[in-house]
Amino acid sequence: MALRSVRKARGCWSSIRALHKGPGAVPAAQKDGMKRVFSGIQPTGIPHLGNYLGAIEGWVRLQNEYDSVLYSIVDLHSITVPQEPTILRQSILDMTAVLLACGINPEKSILFQQSQVPEHAQLSWILSCMVRLPRLQHLHQWKAKTAKQKHDGTVGLLTYPVLQAADILLYKSTHVPVGEDQVQHMELVQDLARGFNTKYGEFFPVPKSILTSMKKVKSLRDPSAKMSKSDPDKLATVRITDSPEEIVQKFRKAVTDFTSEVTYDPASREGVSNMVAIHAAVTGLTVEEVVQHSIGLDTAHYKLMVADAVIEKFAPIKSEIKKLKMDQDHLEKVLQAGSAKAKELAYPVCQEVKKLETLKGL
Repeated sequence: MALRSVRKARGCWSSIRALHKGPGAVPAAQKDGMKRVFSGIQPTGIPHLGNYLGAIEGWVRLQNEYDSVLYSIVDLHSITVPQEPTILRQSILDMTAVLLACGINPEKSILFQQSQVPEHAQLSWILSCMVRLPRLQHLHQWKAKTAKQKHDGTVGLLTYPVLQAADILLYKSTHVPVGEDQVQHMELVQDLARGFNTKYGEFFPVPKSILTSMKKVKSLRDPSAKMSKSDPDKLATVRITDSPEEIVQKFRKAVTDFTSEVTYDPASREGVSNMVAIHAAVTGLTVEEVVQHSIGLDTAHYKLMVADAVIEKFAPIKSEIKKLKMDQDHLEKVLQAGSAKAKELAYPVCQEVKKLETLKGL
């Protein structure tokens, strides 16, 4: 499979060279009525259980459900906070390996590196000139992130929702898989699309949200908060690449309560309900089936059962990640081929936007 992908990637070199010539490239038109999905993931940090269940697993499914699917490793978003260049470069390749191992198929979707398609930044600037400053300052994530920082947030952190809008609109995307915490940002995307269309006529589809069926996976140490890559408590977050021993330790130390019975009641038993939700998600069972199968177990033993289910789910993924990371040349070629395909779609859209904005010669 890997060798076949490499051969296909090598076949894209001619298109890469053509695209670098700019206006001489032949654009690929979007068919009328085509449904197109776009989503992105930052390359910083190893994806955790919440990332997998809330986003990546759904991405794999969407490849088979939509006409056109693009997934971007959004490295421009990652530099809204300081990054070590060498580590960031490796993280981009590592994320590529993770996504491929989880089931993202470059023959079914376009997997690419955001910064390799300069039209993202160009469209972002044009859209940023359409947004009022207070709109960005009132976004929940801006308030939350700046409150955690000792210094004021950067301009990049403030305006990254506009870049996010550009990511989506650049491909005339019709659908975007999002979590609950991204609803405000999607409203901004939709408003920008409507605003541009009001000014210039129907150009951008107003994209619809695809809300994940999996609610937020909660921290194992604080079930009132979501699982996070940046959580300082190392026992709070289960990463895809954790060893079986690490996963068992984290679930053993997971916060539940003083009632030993396994029930699902998110309002009053957040910790145990988080265990049940995770168990259901990784096994494909319903919450009701999980609870029924756990009758007679106390929560201490149940947590180990959930740990075993997570270990079983991640075992083949971890094995494939290890293989892929040994062939970085292959990973680079996958991204180069994907970026060439993405640019083929992005270039004509950005050119038309610049024409409408009388920036055609720039």
